[in-house]
Formats: sequence, C-alpha cells, structure tokens
Amino acid sequence: MNSRKPPLIVHVIYHLDIGGLENGLVNLINHIPSDRYRHAIICLKGYTDFYQRITRKDVKIIALNKEEGLDPKLYLNLFKALRQLNPDIVHTRNLGTMEAQLISVVARVKARIHGEHGRDMFDLNGDNRKYNLLRQLISPFINHFIAVSKDLETWLVNTIGVSPNKITQIYNGVNNRRFHTNLKKPTELGPTGFFGENTFVIGSVGRMAAVKDYPTLVRAFIQTLKKQPSARKHLRLLIVGEGITRNECMELTKKEDIENLVWFPGERTDIPVLMQSMDLFVLPSLGEGISNTILEAMSCGLPVVATRVGGNVELVKQGVTGKLIEAGNLNEMAEAILNYYTDAQLVKDHGAAARQQIEANFSMDAMMNAYLSVYDKVLH
Repeated sequence: MNSRKPPLIVHVIYHLDIGGLENGLVNLINHIPSDRYRHAIICLKGYTDFYQRITRKDVKIIALNKEEGLDPKLYLNLFKALRQLNPDIVHTRNLGTMEAQLISVVARVKARIHGEHGRDMFDLNGDNRKYNLLRQLISPFINHFIAVSKDLETWLVNTIGVSPNKITQIYNGVNNRRFHTNLKKPTELGPTGFFGENTFVIGSVGRMAAVKDYPTLVRAFIQTLKKQPSARKHLRLLIVGEGITRNECMELTKKEDIENLVWFPGERTDIPVLMQSMDLFVLPSLGEGISNTILEAMSCGLPVVATRVGGNVELVKQGVTGKLIEAGNLNEMAEAILNYYTDAQLVKDHGAAARQQIEANFSMDAMMNAYLSVYDKVLH
C-alpha cells in the first residue's frame, strides 16, 4: 500500500482577508480532493478570521508579519518557511507576492506558478514601467502562469512578453448552490422600513477601496432620485463591505438627506441572503480582474450593471444579462439604474439569463479541474 502523502502546494498571498482573490483561494482549497493535494498558506502580512472559511483542517497558515515599506527580514523569513514546509509547488498571486518566486528558486522548489487576478489603483492599466520590468525579470523563473480573465492573459503575452504556452486562463467558479435565486425576498433584514413589498433594491458587495469607486454609485443613486423624485418611495441602495471610501459614501447620503434610503452594513457573513434581497447588482469598479461578486450576483438571478473594464466584459453580456457602462460615467450609470427600475420584465429576463450563464460556464467543478490540470502539468 502506498502511504506517500499527496503533493503540497504552498500558496503565497499578501494578506488573508475578505476579497475576491482570497475568496477564490479558499474555494479552491475547499474543493480540491484531499487525496490529490495538500495545502499551506504563507501570508506576507497576516490573516484575519476569514481563514475560518477554510473547511479543511490540515491547512497550515503562516503569517510573516511584513513591516511597512522595505523589509529585508521578510525574504529570510520566507526562505525559512519554505524550507520548513518543503512544498512540491509554490503558487504566488499578483505583483505583491511575485518576488517570492525568486526565494522559491533559492529554496529549491521545483514547480512554481504565478497567478494574475487583477490590479489596484497604483497600476490600474498594467502599464507601470517599473512594475513591468520587475515582472519581466522574474517571469523566466516561473514555470506557468494562471490568468483569471482573457484580458489579463492578453496583457501577459503582449506587455510582459510571456509565451502563450506558459499561460492558462481560468475563470473563477461560483458555488451556485450557496448563491441561488430566491423568489421570497428576505425583507426582515436591514433597518426598519428599508425593505418592503414594493421596494427596488440596488446592491453591491466588495471592498470599499478607491479602485471600486463606490462614491460614483452613490452619486448615480442620488441622480436617479433627482430624475424621478417619486422613486424615493421605492428605491433603496445597499453597499456591503468596509474600506476607505465608506465614510465618503456615508457623508454623501447625509448631505442629500437620504440616509433612510441607503444601508451600509459593513462586512457581513450572510452575503447570499443579502444578495437575494437585491433586485439589481451594480459594480462601479475602475479596474477589475474577474469579479467574484458579479458571478455571485448572477448566480442569485440578478441583472448586472458593470463598468467596461478588465474581465467585466467577459462576464456581462450586453443587453442579455445586464448592461456595460464606461467607468466613472455618472450619467450612464444613473440611466442604466433607471432603465431597470422602470422595466420589471427586463429585470426578470436579464436575471434569468444571468443564472443560466452561471450554470453553463462558471461552475466550481470547472474551476477546480482546470487548476488541477495546471498543478499536475507543472509537477510532471
């Protein structure tokens, strides 16, 4: 009988907290069969109780507690952690962890994978010369790349110069049993009077970081109310998440005296239920990889209004599952919201098409099998 343990993958991430990249990692670990691969996570910064979403009990998590700015000790601590764990595969994600690939070479890790999941405000379009030079210098040490969108795959080839046969494009999967349509809205949630039989809830979920541009969504909501004052009786705005723009958004609602029409519940663990209370999902991002929240909203049978950036154009089918608008375009966003608010059949048709698209193309099994194929390939 063969008692050899399954190969160990060490996932190197910057910080394990609520976020799309982190959510995808947790889903992957939870769905890969335990007899195929073992997992450990090295966090360059640290982790929050978000780690409790990992259902496997054999996943070791190491926090290196990186100091702000340049921290030379980080590289030594990372080397020690890799030597201690002795992984078969190291899988880094995004620019913030890419230098760990060089440490992996020194630590004699033979199989090395890097994932690109999207960019932040400091490199929104992936055209920062300094960062791209760093990527180009490290790329030869990486056995294989994973891009979560075709947009990122094309950028890796055309801008970074990675050979196409070293890249696999894999869409995020969504748990369509956890995120499902619910004909009976859970109106018992929220502040008194926020939900009701005739309310129309515009919703969004995500980190309230600058790159997500939530103030534009709040301003578009305000503009919609001004265009159609009677909508104050029915329109509601729900933005779930924490981040640096939350206070700005709250101040905007206070200034317009619409605090009773907007709810900012902060971070929540009951996202599926909150999504089922929405009628329309809006993602106002300035940049995006593949949005888990768009996939989850579509899985809940919601039409989606999203900005025409990154992988959003690969998820939202214009005029079929939702509407694509220009990033930062207040008027276009308000008009799209108003279109759905005034057309119940459009909401129903686009929501049904969205759910159908999830079931056909974005299953968790499809994502898991694609990752397994890459892991098997780099090992053998």
